[in-house]
Amino acid sequence: MIRALDWKGAFWIAAGVPPLVLFSIGGIAGTTGKVAFVVWTVSMLMGFLQSFTYAEMAGMFGNKSGGTSVYGATAWLRYSKLIAPLSVWCNWFAWSPVLSLGCAIAAGYILNALFPVPLAGSQPVLDWITAHAASLAADSPRVVEYLAAHPGVAATDAMQALLAQDGVAALTPAIRSWTALELPIPGLGALHFNATFLIGTALMLLIIAIQHRGVASTASAQKWLAIIVLVPLLLVGLVPILTGSIDYANVTGLVPPTSAYSGENGSWSIGGWTLVLGGLYIAAWSTYGFETAVCYTRELRDPRHDTFKAIFFSGLLCCVFFTLIPFAFQGVLGLQGMLAPGIVDGTGVAEVLGSMIGAGPVVAQLFTILMILALFLSIMTAMAGSSRTLYQGSRDGWLPKYLGHVNEQGAPTSAMWTDFAFNLFLLALASDVSGYFYVLAISNVGYIMFNFLNLNAGWIHRIDSAHLARPWKAPLWLIGLNTVLAFVNALFLGAGAKVWGYSNALISGVIFAALIIPVFCWRHYVVDKGRFPAEAMEDLGLPADGEHLGQRRAGILPYLALLLGAGIVFWANRFFVLPG
Repeated sequence: MIRALDWKGAFWIAAGVPPLVLFSIGGIAGTTGKVAFVVWTVSMLMGFLQSFTYAEMAGMFGNKSGGTSVYGATAWLRYSKLIAPLSVWCNWFAWSPVLSLGCAIAAGYILNALFPVPLAGSQPVLDWITAHAASLAADSPRVVEYLAAHPGVAATDAMQALLAQDGVAALTPAIRSWTALELPIPGLGALHFNATFLIGTALMLLIIAIQHRGVASTASAQKWLAIIVLVPLLLVGLVPILTGSIDYANVTGLVPPTSAYSGENGSWSIGGWTLVLGGLYIAAWSTYGFETAVCYTRELRDPRHDTFKAIFFSGLLCCVFFTLIPFAFQGVLGLQGMLAPGIVDGTGVAEVLGSMIGAGPVVAQLFTILMILALFLSIMTAMAGSSRTLYQGSRDGWLPKYLGHVNEQGAPTSAMWTDFAFNLFLLALASDVSGYFYVLAISNVGYIMFNFLNLNAGWIHRIDSAHLARPWKAPLWLIGLNTVLAFVNALFLGAGAKVWGYSNALISGVIFAALIIPVFCWRHYVVDKGRFPAEAMEDLGLPADGEHLGQRRAGILPYLALLLGAGIVFWANRFFVLPG
C-alpha cells in the first residue's frame, strides 16, 4: 500500500459515518418512542469514549491497515487462534452491508424520482376514480368486505377508498412492481431480483470504479461529497432550534412505547426497557462507526501522530450529528411523524429534510439529490474500510491469500470485488423493507461482538504488549471504563437483537460469525502449515518463525471475560422480553 494520506484525508473518508443516522432514524423511533433522541445521544457518547481505547491500539501498529478490529485481534492471538480472526470477520460483515443497504435506499430515491407512485389525492388518480366510478357498487363483495373490516364507515366512503387504491395501483409505473425472480432462502427470507437490485448493482460498480484509483483519490472525492452533504444536513439540525420550530412536548415525558411502532406511550417496564435496549443495539451500528478513521494507518504518511487525530476529530464530528439530527427530527415531526413509512424505510427522508427548514418544492428536489449523495458518502466510507479489513486479514494469515492483492495505485482490489460479490447477495435480500432491517439486525450481531472483543483487547495489550510503543496512551481509568462498556454492549446484544421482528437474528448472526472457523483453518493449517506470516509476528515484536506467540501474562483473565460476556448475552436474551 502507498503512504499517500494525512489525518485530514482519513477524517474525510470517515465523514461518511454521520449520514448513517438517516439509515435507521425511523426504525429507532418506532422501537423506542419518545426516548429515541436520548438513545442516539447515549449511544454516541459510548462510541466516543470507546474510541480512545481504539486510538491507542491504532498507534501501536503503524504498518497495519484494516482498522481497529485488526489491531485488537492481535491481543487475542496468544489466547486463541480462533478469536483473533473472529474479531476481524465480525467487523467486516458488520460494515460491509452498508454497501447493499445504502444502495437499496439510493435506488429507491432514483425510482421515486424517475417513476413516482401517484398520491391518492393527486389529480390523475382523482380523474381515474371519476372514469371508473361505476366499477364498484354498494353491494360489491369488496365493499362488503371493507365495511366489515372498518365498522362505522359509510358505503360511499368505502367505495371511494377502494377506488383510490385501484387508481394508485393502475397508475403506478410497472417497473415499481417488476420482479425478474424471487428466490426464498430458508431462515433468511427471500432474494428479490427487481429494479431496486439492478439500480443498486450499478451504483456499487460506480463506487468500485472511484476507489480503484487509490486512497488519495477516494479521500479527495469524499472531501467534496462531505462538504456538499454535511453542511446542509447541519443546517437541518440547527434551523428548527434557532427558529423555534421544536415542539418540546415531543421531547419531554420520556417513556418507551407500549409496543414497537405502536406510537403510544408505555412505561418503564421490562418490556419497555427491552425496546430501549433494542434501540441502543441498532444505534451502535451507526454511532460507533467512526472507528473506521483508523482503517488507513498503513496509508498514513505519519501514522504515529495521525491515527489519534483522525479518530478523535471524526468522533467530534459524529457527536454533533448523532445528537443534533435525531433531536431536531423528533422535535419537529413528533412520534407519529417519525413513524411515517418513508421515514422508517429511508425513502422519504429527503422530503422531510426540506420541510424542516421550510423549503419549497425546488429545494425539496435538491434535498433528494443531497440524500443520494449522502448515501454515496456512507457507501464510499464502508467500502474503503471493509475492503482494507479483508486485505489486512489476509496479510496477517487469517483470511484467504488472494485478498492481499493490491493494484498499482495501492487499492485492495481483490478485497473490493469480494465485498461487491457479498453485497450482491445482501442487496437482493434487502430490496424490500423487511429484508432491509433483517440484514441490519444480523450484521449488527457481528458489530457488537467485535466491539466486545476489541474493548477487552485494550487491557490485554496493556498487560501482554507493554513493550510496544504507544504514540498516544489512553488514561488507565478510561481503559477500565471502556472494559465495563464492553459488557454493556453484551447486554445490548442479548436483549436487543430480538426487538427487530426477527426472533432468530441473534442465532443467524452467531452462525454467520462462526463461518470464519473453516475459512481460517484452511488458510492457517492447510495453506500456511500452522505458521503465521513473518510480518504479522514482527508487528507484535515476536519471533518471525510464526510459531511462538509470546507469553500469556494476562493468565485466565481473557477467558473469564469471554465467559462473562457470553453469560450476560444469554441472561439478557432470556430476561428481557418484548411488551405483551
